[in-house]
Amino acid sequence: MLIRKIAFITAVLVVAATLGAADIYVCAARGSNGNPGTMTEPLKNIDKALGTAKAGDIIRVAGGNYFGLRGKGYLQAMHPVEIYGGYADDFKTRDILKYRTKIQPDNPSAAKSRKPLLTFMKSVKGQRIVVDGIIFDMGARNSYSDSEGKPEGCDTGMLLLPPRFNRQRNDKPTVVEQCLRFPATAAAGDVLIQNCTFLNGAKFGIQAAHKDGTFRVLNNVFVANRMAAMEIYGTGGKKGPRGPTEKGGHVEIARNTILFSWSRLKDMKDMGYGIRVMTKLSYHIHHNIIGLNVLTGVDHTRFNKNEWLKLDDNIFFMNKQAPLLYTERGQGMLERVALQDFADLEFASIKGNTGTIPKGFPFHNAYLDGFLNVRYQETADYNPDSAVNQLREMVGLNKQGKLNTRVSMFMNRYPLEHALKLFGACKKAGAGTPSQTL
Repeated sequence: MLIRKIAFITAVLVVAATLGAADIYVCAARGSNGNPGTMTEPLKNIDKALGTAKAGDIIRVAGGNYFGLRGKGYLQAMHPVEIYGGYADDFKTRDILKYRTKIQPDNPSAAKSRKPLLTFMKSVKGQRIVVDGIIFDMGARNSYSDSEGKPEGCDTGMLLLPPRFNRQRNDKPTVVEQCLRFPATAAAGDVLIQNCTFLNGAKFGIQAAHKDGTFRVLNNVFVANRMAAMEIYGTGGKKGPRGPTEKGGHVEIARNTILFSWSRLKDMKDMGYGIRVMTKLSYHIHHNIIGLNVLTGVDHTRFNKNEWLKLDDNIFFMNKQAPLLYTERGQGMLERVALQDFADLEFASIKGNTGTIPKGFPFHNAYLDGFLNVRYQETADYNPDSAVNQLREMVGLNKQGKLNTRVSMFMNRYPLEHALKLFGACKKAGAGTPSQTL
């Protein structure tokens, strides 16, 4: 009885919060953090709006670049709110491609922060989070080599990782974090990520914990993210010795364009997925364009039940190893599944998937050419008769050599202008024209 009363009170509070939701307006061009946050007197920073917002409030953001008060390089939402970007400065019209709301910090701000661009810190069952029409771009925040791994026609050389990932040190190493993150404290409730761009993410476009609701990723563009475009894992349900036995939420991933997901390291051997199907959640993955990922388009190796996955009407092309990486539940053997073998998989649904590249698709041709011809090399520099090694031998130390590695390309920056051309590039699948979904 006590549990029922608590549940009823929680439901009442959630409904009351929704009914009392306020609209908060933000405009970088004409706002001030001393304003009340109205349409006529908007705030200047999203940070300020997040600091004053209550659960259920709606934050409407005009075009501009926002990356934290005093340029700290990240944003944090302490409560579940709805954030909509792409408004004109007067908030009378909305067009996310014309009035671009960007979270695009620069490299000096990265030196102050090892945090994701935007983190939702807290949510409870029954609450709603929306992120709609925001451009997340780490391309100005990451560090890139001036010359190594730079194909002709690309904006930058290869991504430079911190010393623990990459022996090549750099005064301003890349901060290895996500574009958008939902930690376990924000796992509950319903989430909608829509009409956004996730670009040059040094560690996932989206990484999220989830339970007790739906997590929907609809009509977004993901390009040049490291490890995976998205990884959404369950924190509810139950896990047995051979994988999850009960699920605790549902994920829908639909009408997204997902390209050029890079590996964790420049040797191209670990990760590099479009979508990771994680544990204790059901998934419906449909009408996406998933191509040109370093490993596979979809990773289904976490022992989730096959009956929890629907994989329908997607376009897979040129994923370097296969469209799908798969592990048979209870067996543990990795299989790279070709498109023609999808019919053998006993998923809840797996139909309508094709490998046809959309005609006239707006690739950045130099980036595409470099990716298709990526080469990784290792050379050992070891001379047992060198003066150094002779001295080491004399004093009882082991002789040493040096391993040199080179790569022709690794997570180079993808230009924002080219990424935005992907909206509406294909009618059958992938991200549609945003105006059709606003």
